[in-house]
Amino acid sequence: MPVLSGPRLLASLAITLSIAVVAPAWADEPASEGLLIDGSSTVYPLSREAQRRFQRARRGLAIDVKFSGTTAGFRRFCAGETDINDASREINAEEQAACKKNGISYRQIPIAMDSIAVVVHPSNRWANDITLDELKRLWAPKTEGRITHWNDIRADWPDRPIKLFGRGQDSGTYDVFTREIVGETHRSRQDYEASEDEEQLAAGIAAEPDALGFFGIGAYHRHWDELKLLAVDNGSGPVYPTLATVGEGLYKPLTRPLFLYINEQSLQRKPITQAFVQHYLEGLPNWVHFTGYMPLRAEDYSRSLAALREKSPPQQSAEREQ
Repeated sequence: MPVLSGPRLLASLAITLSIAVVAPAWADEPASEGLLIDGSSTVYPLSREAQRRFQRARRGLAIDVKFSGTTAGFRRFCAGETDINDASREINAEEQAACKKNGISYRQIPIAMDSIAVVVHPSNRWANDITLDELKRLWAPKTEGRITHWNDIRADWPDRPIKLFGRGQDSGTYDVFTREIVGETHRSRQDYEASEDEEQLAAGIAAEPDALGFFGIGAYHRHWDELKLLAVDNGSGPVYPTLATVGEGLYKPLTRPLFLYINEQSLQRKPITQAFVQHYLEGLPNWVHFTGYMPLRAEDYSRSLAALREKSPPQQSAEREQ
């Protein structure tokens, strides 16, 4: 398992802030008025842990955390069905239009950094790294049915069939991976085992000696003893995703921020929403490393917390160092 070390951020994160919020009023919180969270399965372990810690401190408050994928989650969120959408990518133009049409205003809050891991079965002795060009040739739509064996990717790899695993098409991870690797968002070959559930993918790869798959680094860290991580070569040599390489901008382009999207009306009308998000952000720097994800800078969390408490927060951004 790679050793993780001190973080720095890679690019700029926008925190969309608007409309006044009220301070928590626990005595006034109806027991039946709970909080519904859906979206990214990559972010799910973070929100699930935040839920567990919050409910341990505030017993009796209902919080339901689900995952259906970032894209599916945004469909529900922009329809006004959920209070918070976990997201492994930023909201896109179509989703923004849907929210606007339905009168849903929101805040975008970055919570952690993630990298997309490329993994194989631990018995794989031939592949230790893979280039961006090899990944593109492997996953491009036109290679379906054509690149089917390991030696189709690299000549000195064995003549064995390759079994592909990856995130489903309602996943923000799929959108980021296809954009950065294939060159077109939401386009790839389709003859692979797809799932929105990282645990299902990890189990499938761990059971298939000729597997290769991709998902968030957190899933790899939860199963590091059952999987083998590949270094990715973007032209500057093979690099493993770690806090240091992500922070220094070396593990490109498979690095991305993770977000919470908060329904603004929920923040105004349901004290539990602001209380939960505040508790989430206050505690996250202390336990995020247990999930395998990478923290933001302390000042980024402080800025988000300060804006959450303000009645008329200004537009702000968290600058990530190159």
